[in-house]
Amino acid sequence: MQIAVLNDDLWFPPVEDALSDGLLAVGGDLNTDRLLLAYRSGIFPWFSDDEPPLWWSPDPRFVLFPSELKVSKSMKKVLNSNAFEFRVNTAFEDVIACCSALPRRDQDGTWITDEIIAAYTELHRLRFAVSAEAWQNGVLVGGLYGIRMGDCFFGESMFSRVSNASKFAFINWVHLLQQESVAVIDCQVHTEHLESLGARMIPRATFMQLLAEHLP
Repeated sequence: MQIAVLNDDLWFPPVEDALSDGLLAVGGDLNTDRLLLAYRSGIFPWFSDDEPPLWWSPDPRFVLFPSELKVSKSMKKVLNSNAFEFRVNTAFEDVIACCSALPRRDQDGTWITDEIIAAYTELHRLRFAVSAEAWQNGVLVGGLYGIRMGDCFFGESMFSRVSNASKFAFINWVHLLQQESVAVIDCQVHTEHLESLGARMIPRATFMQLLAEHLP
C-alpha cells in the first residue's frame, strides 16, 4: 500500500490505510489545526529531526483506562510521603525541554525537535497541551506532557531526573483525570514502564470508537 503524502490541504487518510507498523502518512506541517485534527482522528506525529513529519495510527493501540491504574506498594509509600510536590501547568516549556534533552536507550537523538517544541508550546497557549509535574525542594525533577481534548488525554512524553519522579507525576495525573471523568489515556505505543502501571493494548477500531464517544 502506498503511503499518503500530505500537502498544505488539511486532511488525513483513513486510519485503516496505515501500514502494519502504523505509519499512515508523510509530510504536511505541524500547525495547530492539523495537530488537533490528527488527535481527533486517532493519529499522532513521530519523526526525527532529519525526517519530514511522519503520522502514525498503530493497530493495536496502547492505552490506559484510569480505573485500571496499577500502583505498586513501593509507589504508594512514595505517594504518601513528602518526597515530591505535584503541580499542573506551572512549567510546560521546561517539561517539554527536559523530555527533549533526556537521553533515550537505543536512540541517538530525540524526536522532540525544535519544531515539535514550538508546535506544542502553541497548543499549550491554546490550553490543549498540558504538563503534569513533580517538584522536589522547588526544583522540577520529573513530569509529562500531552494533549487534553474532551474526556481523552493523549500522552506524548515523560522525563525523570530523580528516581520515581515521573511515576509520581503520572500517577497523580491519572488520579486527577479520573476525578474529571476522563475515559481513556492514549499511550500510543507499548512500553514496559506504562504496562506496569496498567496500560494495555486494544484494537484500533475500539480506540476510534472511544474517540467518537468522548471527544466533543
